[in-house]
This record gives sequence, C-alpha cells and structure tokens, in this order.
Amino acid sequence: MTTAYDVPADYLITKVAEKFKENEHINPPEWALHTKTGVHKELPPVDADWWYTRCAAVLRTVYKEGPIGVERLRSVYGGNKNMGVTPSKKVKGSGSIARKILQQLESGGYVRKFKSGRALAPAGQSFMDNTAHEIKNELIENIPGLAKY
Repeated sequence: MTTAYDVPADYLITKVAEKFKENEHINPPEWALHTKTGVHKELPPVDADWWYTRCAAVLRTVYKEGPIGVERLRSVYGGNKNMGVTPSKKVKGSGSIARKILQQLESGGYVRKFKSGRALAPAGQSFMDNTAHEIKNELIENIPGLAKY
C-alpha cells in the first residue's frame, strides 16, 4: 500500500493542488491575490494559484504531524525577517491564511477538529494515499527501475 511518505513531496503537493482546483470547497478568498504570506516576505506570491499549493502543503503537513494547530502551522510556514544591518530573526507566517485553509479543508471533509488541533480525517487520508499511489504509478511508468522499490 502506497502512502504519502513513499513519494516525493513536490510531486504530491503539485498533484493534490491540481485536484483542489476542481474542488468546490477549496477556493481562495478575494483578498488572497493581494496579501503577503507573512511579515518576513516583501511581496505577495508570484504564482496565481498559490492558494491551492498552500492548501496541499498544509494537508500534507497535517498528514505528517497531526494533530496540529494554527499556531504550529504559523511556525512551519514562517521564515527569517531581514532586519537590515542587525541579524535576521525568526518570525511566524500568517495565521489568517493557515486558519482559512484549515477551515476549508475541514469543510471539504479532509480534516477533523480535535481538542489538540486538527488531524486528518479518514477521507483525507484515503485521498492522500490514493493520490500518492497515482504518482507512484506515473513514476514507475517514466522510470521503470523504480518498480523494485
């Protein structure tokens, strides 16, 4: 059985983001085109479909580390703020983005709310595992030497 741990993360996130574009529960808010993803960034994301990519990355993070809350996701998607001459310091990412994404994933049935945060729902786990299986089959078609793994 193929799980999300068995395929490269970049392939999995890209494939899940493509599937989220067709999902009615995952939609970027109207402010998403003009917002930065944290105080450590100078500009908004260049990719027009960054919301779907971030949703896929958050779902993978919940898969790996769940149950996980908004505050921990802020730390995961934070970065170093350039302080000019003084040394850089670690800052957290946007909490609003993390919260809205978790709410959308919850309304889509991929994530469930628990007392200690949000964890993957059975539908979310099967969605991720089925997507990982598709990716593994595509990789085996392109690189036949991977079949022995």
